[in-house]
Amino acid sequence: MTRMQILVIEDNLMNMELVTDILTANGHEVLQAATAPEALALLEETKPDLILMDIQLPGVSGLDLTKRLKADPGTSRIPIVAITSYAMKGDEERALEAGCDGYIPKPIDIEQFYHVVGNALKRIP
Repeated sequence: MTRMQILVIEDNLMNMELVTDILTANGHEVLQAATAPEALALLEETKPDLILMDIQLPGVSGLDLTKRLKADPGTSRIPIVAITSYAMKGDEERALEAGCDGYIPKPIDIEQFYHVVGNALKRIP
């Protein structure tokens, strides 16, 4: 697999560490942000190949941030995969409607994680 730069937006330290460990073990470079403002600041400096977006962020929700990024010509083409512990009926549909390109429920199933992230990375132009 080609080395990709992936931005993980996650406010839970344990989840951030898990996702970072999985991605770096597979040779990817990981950027980290715990809040929407941190993510936006990073996105001014760099354009990652993929964004993994926690839906439940403090302040601005991950879905609102996704809508903002998809509406911005500078970030609209970056695939975004939602990651959430609130895997209720309709959540995946809401994430996809907001512009997410994939959906991963928590707790993270490693095989599903690889499958969804791999599919999102294949769609990179």
